[in-house]
Amino acid sequence: MTADDFKPRLGRIRDDGRAKAIRHSTRVVGEVARNTTRQLRRRGHIDPNAHRRGLAQGAISASGQFTPGSRRVIVRARYSRLTGGNVGPAQAHLRYVLRDGTTPDGAPGRLYDAVGDDADAHAFLDRSEQDPHQFRFIVSAEDSAQLSDLKPLIRDLMRQVEQDLGTKLDWVAVDHFNTGRPHTHVILRGKDEEGRDLIIAREYIAHGMRQRAVEIATLGLGPRTDLEIEAKLRQEVSQDRLTSLDRGLLREAESDGLASTASGQDRFRHALRIGRLSHLRDLGLAQQVSDAAWRLEPGTEAVLRRMGERDDIIRTMQRALTEAKLEQAPAGYSIVRPDDLEKPLIGRLVARGLHDANDRHYMIVDGVDGRSHWVDIGRGDATEFLKRGAVISIVRRPVEPLHQQGRSRRSCPHALEAACRSP
Repeated sequence: MTADDFKPRLGRIRDDGRAKAIRHSTRVVGEVARNTTRQLRRRGHIDPNAHRRGLAQGAISASGQFTPGSRRVIVRARYSRLTGGNVGPAQAHLRYVLRDGTTPDGAPGRLYDAVGDDADAHAFLDRSEQDPHQFRFIVSAEDSAQLSDLKPLIRDLMRQVEQDLGTKLDWVAVDHFNTGRPHTHVILRGKDEEGRDLIIAREYIAHGMRQRAVEIATLGLGPRTDLEIEAKLRQEVSQDRLTSLDRGLLREAESDGLASTASGQDRFRHALRIGRLSHLRDLGLAQQVSDAAWRLEPGTEAVLRRMGERDDIIRTMQRALTEAKLEQAPAGYSIVRPDDLEKPLIGRLVARGLHDANDRHYMIVDGVDGRSHWVDIGRGDATEFLKRGAVISIVRRPVEPLHQQGRSRRSCPHALEAACRSP
């Protein structure tokens, strides 16, 4: 075939000049909408065409900045499916949050809602029988210890969430004062006021709700003064955990691993950086390479997160053992992960609690080996609730293969189970 035998046929140019430019904000909202439904569509649980509430507010919050002096608030969220009208997991979660010792005087927690201080847990579960899912939130304000009552803060927050989502919400909550920072567990039904599935945009859960909580906490307690901010920053210099100072250093070191102490900041910030980098050097996480440059070791963020988690666990153990009137030196503390358990752990149950927002629980066990153990037992609904003081045995749960779409995978490879060893 010669070149003359081939004659390309050109089609019409489709752009006739009528295409409109799409604004960047519109494209952002569209991408958020597609990403929000992608996972839900893959699961086959929710109609991908369902209305996602809080989408625009969440997109704005994700790109916004908090105003100086704002109170810091942590909002942890978990989406929990309820299949086939089985409210057993929801009932187990309610039983946990209402357990003894969560109030300042050690009494059982009190469930409340938008209108009253004594909400009916059984009625809430009855209304939830046909719900496809639940939303569970943990709201913890940094300065919540200054509040004598957390209920006004939570009610104001949920009223604002209703306005953002454009629907009335059915929720209950309980305040916990059994940790160093008081916090609130909020349980939200998966139905709106018209009985439709409540679908909340991912960006609103990740950013919008926290921004609203920050605004309400700042309004209630007033903006943080410069003295308060400086005092908290001074405390961060010597803390063995990930701090706001570390986040700034890590952002600066993303390109070449180097962080500078001379970055045009004021003297106070400059001194804070030098002090923090010196502490990281003592921890083996930083190395000074010049007068103004420091190299951060790879994995610094992960190490600091683990150190902070360990510190929180030790404080939790100290409080629980003190309440149980048990004496144990810190050298006798043991943190047991599922991979660490080679043989059954036998002892007396001292306390049980929630480890994170993913409904992972822990047990504190006074072991027969003379040590006190903090044990990660995995999902809370996978282990029955046992009374304090019961003698228990904790073992690794057998791993069974699951076959899905022609592939086999392990289920619960990191799960433990606890059971009463004796009455």
